[in-house]
Amino acid sequence: MLSSGLPAAQLKSDLFKSLGHPLRVQVLEQLVAGERSVGSLAEAIGCELSNLSQQLGVLRRAGVVTTRRDGNTIFYAVRGTDAAELLVAAKRMVMANLTDSHALLRHLEQE
Repeated sequence: MLSSGLPAAQLKSDLFKSLGHPLRVQVLEQLVAGERSVGSLAEAIGCELSNLSQQLGVLRRAGVVTTRRDGNTIFYAVRGTDAAELLVAAKRMVMANLTDSHALLRHLEQE
């Protein structure tokens, strides 16, 4: 018998998969500061437009970012504040892990 939490867990897993690429994380870090054009994002991150477009498509399909067109220019923005909060939480987790690793390293050096 399937757990009643499985569909929700699967949806959350799919969301985390959509965030599970370094370039997509960089895009979100850029977009939490405000809406950006595709060209501006490519320049800021230093990647090819074709690769960036693929990654933006993943984020768009996951509902993490929204788009707006102004003439020939497409602008992207994060949907709500949840992505920014998730990035802050991820940074805290990474920093805690690094702090723990640093403490372990100091302990090993003292042995």
